[in-house]
Amino acid sequence: MYRNHQYDMDCITWSPAGRILQVEYAMEAVKQGTPVLGLRSKTHVVLASFKRAQSELAQHQQKIFKIDDNMAIGISGLTADARVLADYMRSECLNHRYVFDAEMNTGRLVMQIADKSQQKTQNASKRPYGVGLLVAGVDEKGPHLYETCPSGNAYEYYSMAIGGRSTSARTYLEKHFAEFESADLDTLLKHALEAMNKTTASDQTLTVKNTAVAVIAVGEKYRELSEDQLQKFIDNLEKKEDEPMEEEPAPAAGGGDAPAPMDTSA
Repeated sequence: MYRNHQYDMDCITWSPAGRILQVEYAMEAVKQGTPVLGLRSKTHVVLASFKRAQSELAQHQQKIFKIDDNMAIGISGLTADARVLADYMRSECLNHRYVFDAEMNTGRLVMQIADKSQQKTQNASKRPYGVGLLVAGVDEKGPHLYETCPSGNAYEYYSMAIGGRSTSARTYLEKHFAEFESADLDTLLKHALEAMNKTTASDQTLTVKNTAVAVIAVGEKYRELSEDQLQKFIDNLEKKEDEPMEEEPAPAAGGGDAPAPMDTSA
């Protein structure tokens, strides 16, 4: 629509349609990233992610990062950008614990990340972060699950999935989220892996190598499930149907509104 991409050279120029294209490109990087999901009950919050490897010779790349004993993030998009935000969050949690001798409130830190992301959309010499976060945490009010976007928006959810092929996982979570609030940990883990299984291709299966699950509970510290624990739940997953899964809409080739190609598989 817009020739020569004159409206996407920086993130402070509005297009005639009232859009900031570089922010939309950053959001597209999240949509093309590795799927990650989270869900919570009254006592637990669970994060699950699919880990990709660049090649058969490479290790699977971690997509869930511990921030503090009561907080963790799952990422989709550019891992390098996520590391910067994770370091910032760890530093803020450390400073808060040093000054107040208490764990940092999850919602307050999420708002700081949202503000930090929004500032990147107002400076011509900067670019938006190309990563979306699912922030899981427990504070005095119980478990929480938040999503942050490159645009600077932040939302709280009962359950959420982001990244490539996450539409099927969100559909599954929407059908079952009414059960989550009173569910025990095993039920939450079952639903998390069933939803994650929906994001994989029909010829691909979840294994202990390409799947990661983290749990934070009220009164307990962050922990990741071991391979043996994970295998028990993977063995009980429903078998996939043979029909092909619905693909995410591919970006249009060419044109001023076409999202910039980004490699988010790493």
